[in-house]
Amino acid sequence: MVEQDTIKLLRECDAGVKMGVSSLADVIPITQSKELKQLLSDCKKDHEHLERDLEKLLDKYHDDGKEPAAIAKGMSWMKTNVKLLMNASDQTVADLMTDGCNMGVKSLHMYLNQYQAADEDSKSITKRLIDLEEGLAMDIRKFL
Repeated sequence: MVEQDTIKLLRECDAGVKMGVSSLADVIPITQSKELKQLLSDCKKDHEHLERDLEKLLDKYHDDGKEPAAIAKGMSWMKTNVKLLMNASDQTVADLMTDGCNMGVKSLHMYLNQYQAADEDSKSITKRLIDLEEGLAMDIRKFL
């Protein structure tokens, strides 16, 4: 049970971190404020570092991880592009990223509760990802 919960939790984190990297990559080029662009770029680098750590843990269990659900990725892409088409401002970027962070934090807490038998390493990396998402949401509030 421990190994199954561990792998399932790591897979969900893997999908979440990939979704985060993709979303950040989508909005960084259109961000106007140097400060916001730097915050988003730093967070993207942190997500990529965490992604490498996740890959190492997944390799330990001989697992390839998980891609974000196609429907979730498509809906996110559509929401982002529609909102930015209507108003391509830093405020819109901050709003979109805050929504994404909040959804990620909510999902990650749900998975922590669902996969309680997961090992401490996988729980720790999940909490690191939660901290990243919460931190970004806090940092970009001034752009809302």
